[in-house]
Amino acid sequence: MVTIHDVARAAGVSPATVSRVFNGGKVTPARALSVQEAAAALGFAPNRVARSLRKQRSSVIALIIPDIENPFFTSLARGVEDAAQRTSLSVVLCNSDEDTDKERRYLEVALGEQMAGVIVAAASQDETDLGPLTDRRVPVVAVDRRPRDAEVDAVQVDNHHGGEVATRHLLQAGYHRIACITGPEGASTSEERLAGHRTALRAAQGGAAAADDAYVRHADFRVDGGRAAMRELLALPEPPDAVFVANNLMTIGVLDALREAGRTPPDVGVLSFGDVPWASLVRPSLTAVELPSYELGRTAADLLLQRMDGSVSPVQTVVLRTKLQVRKSTAGPARR
Repeated sequence: MVTIHDVARAAGVSPATVSRVFNGGKVTPARALSVQEAAAALGFAPNRVARSLRKQRSSVIALIIPDIENPFFTSLARGVEDAAQRTSLSVVLCNSDEDTDKERRYLEVALGEQMAGVIVAAASQDETDLGPLTDRRVPVVAVDRRPRDAEVDAVQVDNHHGGEVATRHLLQAGYHRIACITGPEGASTSEERLAGHRTALRAAQGGAAAADDAYVRHADFRVDGGRAAMRELLALPEPPDAVFVANNLMTIGVLDALREAGRTPPDVGVLSFGDVPWASLVRPSLTAVELPSYELGRTAADLLLQRMDGSVSPVQTVVLRTKLQVRKSTAGPARR
């Protein structure tokens, strides 16, 4: 029977390194690949059941996200999976649908099934409770969204900066009545992107920028929510001449509402927080804040793997920057 010592000799590493590779420990990608190739050549298959019993925890991690239909979270999930696969961990994908009750049930399942760790994009800044997991010392990383009081590692986008840059661009393009359609109240990403939008408008004081909350709408980060919010804004006595939309799915609804009303960008400027593959293909092409979604997922998984390997370093928050991709949908009302 092939043993862990046989694999270690073939890979040129210690038995402890082989154990870390198959138990989700921290190993360099090159060593992990060497061990996996040696194991495959020798026909070595670790006894996952016995390993789980020894560790009292499985080799499975949970990834809980709000909306699997959103390309942003699809890319994020790929980043998590690619990082997890390097150490032979499996990923269970859970879709919370922005529902804190559904999210709580998934968190309970992760605890009950003794999963090795959890990566979660919180459905609510105030209502998501990670306490039951952290109390039991289950490694947890918050990604994209972080519960307000959770003492866990986190990987986030600089939402405030992205929102500020987006609105500043609309101002510089010559728009004056700039609306913001953001996500649900209580979601950290919604509030941070809206705060960035307001920062840019305040900085433009003395100009013609409108900072009236009549131009702010909270929606549900989905297509229908964006459509409904834009319809309301177009019905105002003085409709906005541009709109900053706080996620990519709502942007689809916004474009549809404009089409219904016989309006098109850049007559009404449209800027999306979150790029999409088709952004350069629509006419006019869509200006968007590009998010490092894959990198968010990969970084979150790397942090989780460090905690699973016994890291006792202080809780950390990694913040990734955005990039504005300027296209034709914000060409400005004077340059149609």
